[in-house]
Amino acid sequence: MPSLVESSEGGDEGESLRYEEMEDDNVSPTDLSELLKDGTKESHDRAENTQFVKDFLKGRIKKELFKLATVALYFTYSALEEEMDRNKDNPVFAPLYFPLELHRKEALIKDMKYFYGEDWKEKIQCSEATQHYVDRIHHVGQHEPELLVAHAYTRYMGDLSGGQVLKKVAQRALKLPSTDEGIQFYVFENVSNAQQFKQLYRARLNALDLDKSCKERIVEEANRAFRFNMQVFDELDKIGKSLTEEAQEGGLPVHDGKGDLRKCPYYADKLGKAAPGCPYHAAVAVAKQPLVQLILAACVAVAAGAAAWYMM
Repeated sequence: MPSLVESSEGGDEGESLRYEEMEDDNVSPTDLSELLKDGTKESHDRAENTQFVKDFLKGRIKKELFKLATVALYFTYSALEEEMDRNKDNPVFAPLYFPLELHRKEALIKDMKYFYGEDWKEKIQCSEATQHYVDRIHHVGQHEPELLVAHAYTRYMGDLSGGQVLKKVAQRALKLPSTDEGIQFYVFENVSNAQQFKQLYRARLNALDLDKSCKERIVEEANRAFRFNMQVFDELDKIGKSLTEEAQEGGLPVHDGKGDLRKCPYYADKLGKAAPGCPYHAAVAVAKQPLVQLILAACVAVAAGAAAWYMM
């Protein structure tokens, strides 16, 4: 989800995101692209420092949480691209309409099918924080289309920038296929050079016929878009704390997959005690031993034979 800011390589603490610094002799401080860059810098920094984004960049992302983040993106982009289609001929937005290059809904549908199967629509729902974001996008598209510029800028420029770092982190941390299944959202097949395309997009931003007041409202709306994203991040972070940890390196899960792992009275290493491990784990581990499986199979066969004899 958090493809909001420009990227750079990090150190031992994992990948990092940074605000873009770009020299361009052809821009003016009053150009919309410059106003957006300067006017949203603080929001960039706050978004980067949400716990969800920091954990994501360090590769601490559970698969279930990544799936939920992808669901949030699906609902967000469905709304955004519906309103962009609605305003594709409106002069206050039309120059920024790049459906072939930018639209993400179809890519997200592929990700939904990968994670949830062909019946994915029946398995997902829009979260509360995402719904607030979606409602605002629809309001803007239908009543204040000039502000749609802010939402498009915030999402797509981030996707082409920091989003490409997140793609690599997710692919590595979740052991996703190298053929990009599950992360099609981050793949822009019709953008051959992201840097050049972003320059074109900024030039189109600056060419919009907008007065000073309208530009200020767009910057304000871009900051609002960041706040919506941060609310989604916070929501995901809370959900993540309630999820059980997943199997590591093909080993056993740390809990039985039901409820909060912190409530397991036998989960000693999380509680800082020296008690023995959870009996669920012990039972599963013993059951996986070949000799035990052979004995169990023999017992099942004997029981089945006895039952059959009894029923005759």
